[in-house]
Amino acid sequence: MVAKTEREYKQCIVLRADLKLSKGKAAVQAAHAAILSYERAPLHDRRIWKEQGQKKVALKVPSLPALYRVRDDAERAGLPCAIVEDAGLTEIPPGTVTALGIGPARADELDTLTQRLALL
Repeated sequence: MVAKTEREYKQCIVLRADLKLSKGKAAVQAAHAAILSYERAPLHDRRIWKEQGQKKVALKVPSLPALYRVRDDAERAGLPCAIVEDAGLTEIPPGTVTALGIGPARADELDTLTQRLALL
């Protein structure tokens, strides 16, 4: 539980809906996004996020340009983020951009950025 004086932290995982990935493939791409963006977050934010239970939200965008717009907005806001490019060993061609991880970061900052995105 988050103390009333402490801000809530979370992580957002954004997947491309247009790729029509299998559930397993989508789960793996989301895991890659979570780890990559976690590694880019400040240690302080990572610590608080872990103490608060590692809250994550899975979201979707309709296309690659939409994913890049969210990434660009995250970078402008100074939020840690990472794009996932698939190795191409199973369902999709090598180098296909599949997902975006943002955070962990303050939930209010992420909400401002992602409030218009649909849940996965």
